[in-house]
Amino acid sequence: MKEKKYDIVVVFLLIGVFMAALDNGIISAALTTINQSFEITAQMGSWGITIYTLGMAISTPIAGKLADMFGRKKVFIVEVILFGLGSLLVALSPNYTFFIIARLIQSFGGGGLFVIASSHIISAYKKEKQGSMLGGLGAMNGIASVLGPNIGSLLINVSGTWHWLFLINVPVAIMIVIFMMIKMPETQEKVRTKIDKYAIMLFSFSTLLMMFAINNIQTGNITGSIFSLSVIGLIILAIIGYAIMILIEYKNESSNVDSFLPYFLLKKPAFSITLIMGVLSGMLIGAIIFIPSFVENVLHVSAANSGYWMTPLALASGVGAAMGGKIVDKKGPIFALVVASIVSIIGYGGLALFTYEVVAFFVFSIIAGLGFGFTIGAPMTVLATRSADSSKNNSTVIGTLSVSRQVGITIAPTLFATFIQVGFSQTGTKIKENLSQAHFNIKDIPHKFMNSMQPDSGSISKTLDQINQIPNKAIRDAITNGIIEATHLAYMPVFLTAAIASMIILILVIVFKKEFKY
Repeated sequence: MKEKKYDIVVVFLLIGVFMAALDNGIISAALTTINQSFEITAQMGSWGITIYTLGMAISTPIAGKLADMFGRKKVFIVEVILFGLGSLLVALSPNYTFFIIARLIQSFGGGGLFVIASSHIISAYKKEKQGSMLGGLGAMNGIASVLGPNIGSLLINVSGTWHWLFLINVPVAIMIVIFMMIKMPETQEKVRTKIDKYAIMLFSFSTLLMMFAINNIQTGNITGSIFSLSVIGLIILAIIGYAIMILIEYKNESSNVDSFLPYFLLKKPAFSITLIMGVLSGMLIGAIIFIPSFVENVLHVSAANSGYWMTPLALASGVGAAMGGKIVDKKGPIFALVVASIVSIIGYGGLALFTYEVVAFFVFSIIAGLGFGFTIGAPMTVLATRSADSSKNNSTVIGTLSVSRQVGITIAPTLFATFIQVGFSQTGTKIKENLSQAHFNIKDIPHKFMNSMQPDSGSISKTLDQINQIPNKAIRDAITNGIIEATHLAYMPVFLTAAIASMIILILVIVFKKEFKY
């Protein structure tokens, strides 16, 4: 009877998680519109996504610790209020600086919802049911992440403005707060009372340095720029920052400070391996963000409809997360992660190497969605709590895993955007190669079409339309083939990196299987 009492509460926990995860991707459908609204560059506009993922990474473990200290019910309600307030401020932003600050406030509210929901399930349900319940939570989280662009496109088409992408959160947040105040039971653990502010600041600063370093890689001089102070120097500083943070956490073991990333967890080999897998799983989410751009540029789908092509992957991720939860209950998290990794390798690998047409895209995106859902659902959460061998402070354990995943989600888009820029920078070279094979050279291209020869990741359809106006079919085909080759060079590393991340997860699970003692 106890578990039935929690079922309706879990429904509203799921809604809260869905709402926060949705805003991780919904903005991607409106980036161009928002950039035009505030008259900013695309590079500046990307901070609307980056600041949200970074804020989520910082606030996730903090919210988990506060939930242990003051009670999950109180902190969950505060988080929802903060998220709703941030959403309202984003929608009413008079300028881009205000917009970024509001996105940060919104992320601070959204960061704790998943970790509190997960720890509530672990404390409220028996071990035999935790896999299925966490699988449902992972399904909601995964579906929201990949449905974001889809729903964003729909809302913009219906309302005609990007503001409703965020205003819609306000009534949902109010509904969740009212219900949770009435129905959600209070739970809390005995923990230390001081927040680890120095480690939090070092983590935030080091992650920002890492992102700036990746951004500073120059597409025209990759090798030279990587070894410049603006890249390698910032990476070294970031690594030093992370190392100092771990040293602080070590010293906090003997003090009355509630650690940001507890050293007693970090020194457990099984748990540390789980955190590495968490970072890698975040990269799978980061790759999915680029699917609308991929279908637009590789499959030549219109920008207005590209978000809708996330639907098969979104549905498959929900199915995968639910199946993963059931497999965890029956076979355990190790077996589930092995299956998840193999499926993800096939899906993401297929998107990288074999997707040149619509049928292949649907097949491999569905497979990738199943693997993605398996991976981010119950297996890692269950593995983390059991690896930590902790019967208390589950919020801290899950929060630590969540922050590792947010690191992957935060850094991956910056890395992948660099890959895409490098790929598109090869457009001129590929066009020259194809022209040479067809016994032409660059001078044979009509002068008025020369400005179309260097497309970026957002204008390839327009570029191809202009090229189709070139009278000479042989020249037209050579140019088109060069652009298509460059486009595949741009997107192949994104999905190939996700496939490699899944392969590393598989290797870690197999090699360190004995460290997980169950």
